[in-house]
Amino acid sequence: MTFTTIHPGYALLLLSTLLWQCQGSPDTASTMETTPAPSFSSKPYGKTTDGKEVDIYTLKNAKGMELQVITYGGIITSWTAPDQDGNYGNVVLGYDKLEQYEASNPYFGALIGRYGNRIAKGQFELDGTTWQLETNDGPNHLHGGTRGFDKVVWSAEAKTGEQAVELVLRYTSPDGEGGYPGTLNTEVVYSLNNEDELVVTYSATTDKKTVVNLTQHSYFNLSGDFTRNVQDHLLEIAADAYLPVDETLIPVGQLASVEGTPFDFRSAKPIGQDLEVEDEQLARGKGYDHCWALNNPGTYRKAAAVAHPGSGRLLEIFTDEPGIQFYGGNFLDGTLPMPGGGTYAHRTGFCLETQHYPDSPNQPAFPSVVLEPGQTYRSKTSFKFSTKTNSL
Repeated sequence: MTFTTIHPGYALLLLSTLLWQCQGSPDTASTMETTPAPSFSSKPYGKTTDGKEVDIYTLKNAKGMELQVITYGGIITSWTAPDQDGNYGNVVLGYDKLEQYEASNPYFGALIGRYGNRIAKGQFELDGTTWQLETNDGPNHLHGGTRGFDKVVWSAEAKTGEQAVELVLRYTSPDGEGGYPGTLNTEVVYSLNNEDELVVTYSATTDKKTVVNLTQHSYFNLSGDFTRNVQDHLLEIAADAYLPVDETLIPVGQLASVEGTPFDFRSAKPIGQDLEVEDEQLARGKGYDHCWALNNPGTYRKAAAVAHPGSGRLLEIFTDEPGIQFYGGNFLDGTLPMPGGGTYAHRTGFCLETQHYPDSPNQPAFPSVVLEPGQTYRSKTSFKFSTKTNSL
């Protein structure tokens, strides 16, 4: 056997080279250490008045977008989005204290169920049985009643991947809660990906025939300045028709063309452009508080887009739902406190709630919201942020 003698200096160089290869070059190591990845953190947020613990989760993607969610109501309390200069700022209305969400809360950022929107007189019939729900909006039932999904504590589980961070929220609504039949097992997933997109997926099962219509109720103001109203935001809705309503905001039963009306958002226009037009439907909602029948039903497609010219922020909404409720913040009245001082004034936020049509349980011509045992309710909506310097 022959041994080769290695000069001590070469041996040291060889050892250094091997160590460098194992560890990676200084530039590579530095890049690996500083490259952001989706992440999450959580901490206690407080206790409800009945003693239930509530946590707050912060989801962060690789670009720096942050989403804060509390387990009370699955509420999105803060959501940052980039402006045209690349600066991230909060674009959703909310509070900074749990007791405020428990008290006077117009569904800021909340998950809505069991039924998003209104059901006439709080009644519907299934197989010959009439079910009576709570009436919490004049004569009608709204957003699940006095204790809908926005007012319960959800269990939460967060997890990360290379492209997204997810928060899985679960709640079991017992048979008879709010007047609804069946035990409803519900799961909602907030998935924040590296493309500045939040994908919200809903699923639910029941042990009795029931009705389900879930949605998300964030109020947006893309300026990031909540002292400003949203009238200058440019809105586009991919819908040729909307649902006219009666005096109590219940659909009258048929679709109406948006052509020649203030409800025509097929081409982008400022939200406030037609608000002063004399129109019976606008008067009934004190502005926009109506459901649009989205084009191309039965597909996952772009439903709406909103741009704010000043900041350059653009929000696009995609969904597989048949409708979208556009609410212009008409009932914000300057009495609700903003974090840091001040109050939310008239029309300082807007909502775009993807959903089935209001009062569908009582209107056979509308797409069905009935869920049977053995079936799984599924729905998907995404909110994608980017920037655009001029208009849509």
